[in-house]
Amino acid sequence: MKRLILISGAVGMLLLWSCGTGHNHGENQDGHGEEAAAHDHDAAHGQEGHPDEIVISPEKAAAAGIETETVAPGPFSGVIKTGGQILPAQGDEMTVVAPVDGIVSFGGNYVEGAEVDGGKPLFSIVSGGIQDGNRIGKAKVAYETAKAEYERAAGLVESRIVSQKEFLKIRENYENARMAYEALKPNADGTGVMVEAPFDGYVKSLLVSEGDYVPMGTPLASVTQSRRLVLKADLSQRYYGRLGQIVSANFMTPYDEHVQSLASLGGRLVSSGRGAADGSHYVPVTFEFDNRGSVVPGSFAEVWLLTSRREGVLSMPVSAITEEQGLYFVYLKLDESCYTKREVTLGESDGARTEILSGITDGDNVVVRGAYSVKLASASNAIPAHTHNH
Repeated sequence: MKRLILISGAVGMLLLWSCGTGHNHGENQDGHGEEAAAHDHDAAHGQEGHPDEIVISPEKAAAAGIETETVAPGPFSGVIKTGGQILPAQGDEMTVVAPVDGIVSFGGNYVEGAEVDGGKPLFSIVSGGIQDGNRIGKAKVAYETAKAEYERAAGLVESRIVSQKEFLKIRENYENARMAYEALKPNADGTGVMVEAPFDGYVKSLLVSEGDYVPMGTPLASVTQSRRLVLKADLSQRYYGRLGQIVSANFMTPYDEHVQSLASLGGRLVSSGRGAADGSHYVPVTFEFDNRGSVVPGSFAEVWLLTSRREGVLSMPVSAITEEQGLYFVYLKLDESCYTKREVTLGESDGARTEILSGITDGDNVVVRGAYSVKLASASNAIPAHTHNH
């Protein structure tokens, strides 16, 4: 009987020293503070054999940025992984052209990406040094001559010295000369034609250089507002049957590791192609969204097309999942300073969260930030350098 009582007592002590109760045991010792509690906790794990348990003090966890999330079933959309490109929306980009022949002179220190103000000069087109002469000067002379002729005829038409038919012809010539001159918009010193920015925005691309000769109608620059952008995703024909289920998308650009959600950017589905272009194996799916960040038009992107939602799905942020030799793991927090590694089976991923098919259950407390730090702590805990055996 005494032997049985001794064995039962030993088992009880082992339970008290487990990961879930080791902290209370240490904290209730008189004269022992937090350091003594950690010492007792580490000693219990080092001596009693809990190789799957990882000990990290709350202070170290906070310093490493470790955060957790409680597992709970929720909605999760079906996903089709593909690629795509960010494009400017219709009306948000305009090409500025030369209104006359001449030599290009920049109206400021503009480079690609520079901010511009609507109505402010971008270029001057100077034509004084070319064969046809100064276009702005010629237009001004023609306008002033037509204006003087019109004013003279207006005073004579009532006395019938100038016929009504002749007066209408003079007025037509005056109006044409006036519109031609005003359309040229002379620059500040009157030596050339001013080319203005069409709206507030950014120089997307410069198509000419200082001193270039350009004929009338030559594209000079492309200016974009970048307020609304288009995401054009390429859907493989193998998913054509799911085309009608697509409702939104997530995307990530090469220069930003953050996954963007169209739902949070005021995005909407614009169109779904009903056929593939000639020679293409893909069907275009187009979305429009607000550019609230630093998304660059023209950049390529990873795209996760989102289809119909399913309820009651267990999912975790992508940052919670680690990979080792083709297997996937998450880390569970068991108590204030104890963690354990758990193998999981993955389902679909929308770029931000991943469906977990097995390995975790409702109510588990999973590390979603700092999982790599816990992994490093697991490796250090596995080294039996200090087991508190004194």
